[in-house]
Amino acid sequence: MLAIVSIMVTLLLVLLLVRPAGLYIAKVFDYDKTGLDRFFGPIEKVIFAIGGIRQENQTWKNYAAALLVSNTVMIALVYVIFRTQGYLPLNPTHVPNMEPRLAINAAISFMTTTNLQHYSGESGMSYLSQMIAVVFMMFVAPASGLAVCIAFIRGLAGKPFGNFFVDLIRSITRILLPVAFVMAFVFIALGVPQTLEPNAIAHTLSGAEQSIARGPIGSFLSIKQLGNNGGGFVGANSAHPFENPDAISNFLQILLMLLIPAAMPFAYGKIVGNAKQGRVLFVSMALLFIILLSASLGAEYAGSPALNALGIDHSQGSMEGKEVRFGAAQSSLYSVVTTATETGAVNTMHDTLTPIAGLVAIANMMLNTVFGGAGAGLLHVLMYAIIGVFLSGLMVGRTPEFLGKKIEGKEMKLIALTMLITPFLVLVPTALAVFSHADTLSNPGYHGLTQAMYEFTSSAANNGSGFEGLGDNTAFWNISTGIVMYVGRFFPFITMLAVAGSLAAKKSVVETMGTFRTDTGLFAVVFLAAVLIVGALTFFPGLVLGPIAEQLTLKP
Repeated sequence: MLAIVSIMVTLLLVLLLVRPAGLYIAKVFDYDKTGLDRFFGPIEKVIFAIGGIRQENQTWKNYAAALLVSNTVMIALVYVIFRTQGYLPLNPTHVPNMEPRLAINAAISFMTTTNLQHYSGESGMSYLSQMIAVVFMMFVAPASGLAVCIAFIRGLAGKPFGNFFVDLIRSITRILLPVAFVMAFVFIALGVPQTLEPNAIAHTLSGAEQSIARGPIGSFLSIKQLGNNGGGFVGANSAHPFENPDAISNFLQILLMLLIPAAMPFAYGKIVGNAKQGRVLFVSMALLFIILLSASLGAEYAGSPALNALGIDHSQGSMEGKEVRFGAAQSSLYSVVTTATETGAVNTMHDTLTPIAGLVAIANMMLNTVFGGAGAGLLHVLMYAIIGVFLSGLMVGRTPEFLGKKIEGKEMKLIALTMLITPFLVLVPTALAVFSHADTLSNPGYHGLTQAMYEFTSSAANNGSGFEGLGDNTAFWNISTGIVMYVGRFFPFITMLAVAGSLAAKKSVVETMGTFRTDTGLFAVVFLAAVLIVGALTFFPGLVLGPIAEQLTLKP
């Protein structure tokens, strides 16, 4: 009971914060005055002057080109740092240069907010790589997602798209940097290390020597969670006491992961001038979250039939792969939050989750609508909202409308491509991996299939968590997941900006008695049906062959 109360308190505090946070985000991107203008305004002017940025509105094509070119150039720059880190300063543990295929995988991973790590954090990167390359991308990547989402919302509302570089800078200076700066000090106060000293050397009672990784983790941790990045400074990620010392730090990490994604529906409602529609989307997403969380908790507390047959008590939940300082409940909550928000940080090993709890984690990433990542999540939510409106229009024989614009063939073709790219990026490589690289899977049968499917789902959804029994630092996994991460990130951004561009060019139609309102409870039902029928059923065969089959074959 105490565990459930702690979860309820956590979610209640999140609920109290997300609406004001959403209204603040809307204010930032509507260029209204904020309390940070006096400090960051002059800094932004200097950045714009140095970068030659003209604060003029772009078309959707120019906006998409600015996104794609700038992000790709940054991937190349960071790749160079990873390849030369062995020669660069701030490398007290003498970490060698990254191998080329691993370096390009890591560079794409962090630039797409995936943070998929085919290396162990403390032994794979120098302090300089962690601070200059990784933390840099942990700000720029979520800022890019926020910028694209806001541009899409502006297009839906019939407003100018804005300027990508202006939106990118404001995302960092007005939202990410202030919160991350403050929270870094909070985490340091809670015991998270922040040092440039090399690994600490400890001598055990048996006389053995132990090297304990440390470094500038506090500043890394705050933006890791706030920006829905999720990569670990150390290999164990937030299961390590240096990245997650106690229950308070665990709560704050959950809060940071949910803050921006859960606030975005309120920002959307404010920008488009329909606050009620934003609330309807938030309630729908929250309902999906509660259902999936309940399923995960139920599975973890039910335990394994084999262990139950041995008389092992599961009243405190299954503790396999869990940290005792968090327990089963907070570990299950964390696994749902990190996959629902596409963060990817872990405080428990997902490979040890029960089949149904593992299914919940995969389903969150496949849908990418149970809040989703910073900006990108709401983009997918609005995609399913438009699908719901379109299907409703077909059923009554009326041209569907969304925010006063007619949804026609061009928009639906683009949305269909967007919807189909994720299953293509997940299912095709999974089949190839199981067929040709089964030796890298640490488990045979259904669980092995789930391992491979989880890896590609995590890559396509830009989540980055994994079933860590997978032997993923090979040429096949580095190249295949690198391609999946890049396409899974930028393809939906470009196609959805094209949808917004098409709608923005249309004249608004007058709302009549026959218009399907998108700010009612009925629309919430239609939206949820679109997500579950169109989204979930797309992946259902794969889930049946993986976690569902594994659950059904468990024997006492």
